[in-house]
Amino acid sequence: MQQNDLFFTLALLQVEGIGDVISKRLLQNFDTAEEVFKAKKTTLAKIDGVGKLLIENLKNPSVFQKAEKELFFLEQEKIKVLFYKDDIYPERLKHCFDAPVILFQSGNVEMKQQKLISIVGTRKMTTYGSDFTRRFIEDLAPLNPTIISGFAYGVDILSHQMAMDHGLQTIGVLAHGLNQIYPKNHKRYMVKMEQKGGFLTEFWTHTKPDRENFVKRNRIVAGISEAIIVIESAEKGGSLITAQIANDYNREVFAVPGRAGDKYSQGCNHLIKTQRAQLLTSAADLVYMLNWEVKKKEPKPVQKQLFVSLTPEEQKVYDFLFRNGREHLDSLSQICGIPVFKLSGILLNMELKGVVKPLPGKSFEAI
Repeated sequence: MQQNDLFFTLALLQVEGIGDVISKRLLQNFDTAEEVFKAKKTTLAKIDGVGKLLIENLKNPSVFQKAEKELFFLEQEKIKVLFYKDDIYPERLKHCFDAPVILFQSGNVEMKQQKLISIVGTRKMTTYGSDFTRRFIEDLAPLNPTIISGFAYGVDILSHQMAMDHGLQTIGVLAHGLNQIYPKNHKRYMVKMEQKGGFLTEFWTHTKPDRENFVKRNRIVAGISEAIIVIESAEKGGSLITAQIANDYNREVFAVPGRAGDKYSQGCNHLIKTQRAQLLTSAADLVYMLNWEVKKKEPKPVQKQLFVSLTPEEQKVYDFLFRNGREHLDSLSQICGIPVFKLSGILLNMELKGVVKPLPGKSFEAI
């Protein structure tokens, strides 16, 4: 992203009343953030969600002062900026309507890695949760997944540690700016994490780790990954919020079951009981459900059932699957230019017509 574009995008994000959703709407109507500031009131007023007050707020000069200050920090500290329209922005997160317009990154994060999973859980981890986390990541290590978590106490930091011990990339998603670290005694892990992995945040310099920021952080943890694993959780907690967001994002959610009377298994057991998470007892469960062991096969020269009538969109999806073999729902949505919520219905109709079949891990292939 060019410095000038970044400056005006930062300024736009500082305008009172403009969040991620409205800013994206504005950037869809204008090529750059600079054009938003230069646009006529009558033009801006035609955009859904943009009212008189917001238009007046665009005139506030303080947003440029804040943007300049932040830009100086980013350049001084060599912070990488990920803009939601750029190729380097996390692919799965792009499909989330409320994803951050900008992410700040430190370290050596490689987001093209496809096996991205988030591991979350209680900060008051039990021996049961610790043993499972260690065994789970050790068993997954040969498949070289990227382990994402929130860098908090308990399940989070153990997941990061185990990933580093096994030479896996690990990413900590923070609820504050990159000029600080929370909790402070986790600072000792930063250098090693940034060697193969690093940190992501949507929060600006000097943003404190306030309580509401952790909830916002959780949507990144959920949206960035292929699957979310809840190791341990009490009846209420941030992990359950992450699981709910993941469900809303159409992500796979897994939960580790525990004994009925155990405090830090109540949340996981409830997720499984209410069918908001799949039961997870080992790494093998995850590998099977995400179809990681299945290699993409060459498309078979099989003609689809005669006399089946397909809509233009169904034909487009079928042609791609027939040529390329198995594909994940999110990737198929991007390739075919069809929103996930609409594509899910299209694939169901195609399944009923007998021309595609679903596979574990929300993947599909032509019949």
